[in-house]
Parts: sequence; structure tokens; C-alpha cells
Amino acid sequence: MAEIYACQSLEGLNPIAEALIKFHKDKRIFAFHGEMGAGKTTFIKTICELLKVTDTVSSPTYAIVNEYFTENSNSIYHFDLYRLKSWSEMLEIGYEDYFYSGNYCLLEWPEKIVNLLPEETVHVSIVVAPDNQGRTITF
Repeated sequence: MAEIYACQSLEGLNPIAEALIKFHKDKRIFAFHGEMGAGKTTFIKTICELLKVTDTVSSPTYAIVNEYFTENSNSIYHFDLYRLKSWSEMLEIGYEDYFYSGNYCLLEWPEKIVNLLPEETVHVSIVVAPDNQGRTITF
């Protein structure tokens, strides 16, 4: 069953991030779907704050993946797949080492590698309201 949340402000992201992590406490791979500007990176920043990341969280658009560390020195991997030309580029960076590390993997633009996503991937959809004044987040 899908969880659906309406979000009207940046402050409203915190309880949604908490619900996502709590609802999927045993999952580590999260695929974020949404159009350009929907707020995927912003939501991922909120999740990283919740997970106590000590690094600055930013979009890894040119690097494909950023590694962040938590207060407990755990790694969190943030992927931005927008610039991938083919899924084979994920093979070249050794995606399996990330996906099967047991660490959180947060992916933007997962549509580029749908055939590589593990079955247990949690899909998160962010839809911009018609008036651009809010978002609907579903997982």
C-alpha cells in the first residue's frame, strides 16, 4: 500500500522523511522520481539531515555519485543519474559495490537504470502541484 503525503513547505519535509525511513527501516535503496525542479535533491538533503550526515549535501550531477558520512562514520551514497548516456556507465562505476554495501543509496533519475535496480528498491514519487505551491510525495 502506498503512503501519500502532501507537502506545502520545506519544513513539511521533515516528518515525511521520518515516515519514509521509519516505514522502510530495513531498506537501503531509494529511487526518487520527479520532473526537473520537483525537489528530489531538497528531499534527499532532508533525509541526510535525519540520518545525521556531517558533510554538505549537494547534487552529484557531474560526479554521478557523492559519498557522505554520518556522525557514526557510516556512508550514504547520493546518485544523480541525469547525465548518464546509458545504463552501462553504471557498470563502469561498479554500482553493485554501492547497491549491495548495506549503506543507504539515494538515486535521482533512476529511470535511466531501471533494469539495474534491485527488487527491494523503494520508489519515491514527487509531483509538483498545478499551482507550483506544494508537492505530493508518494512511496
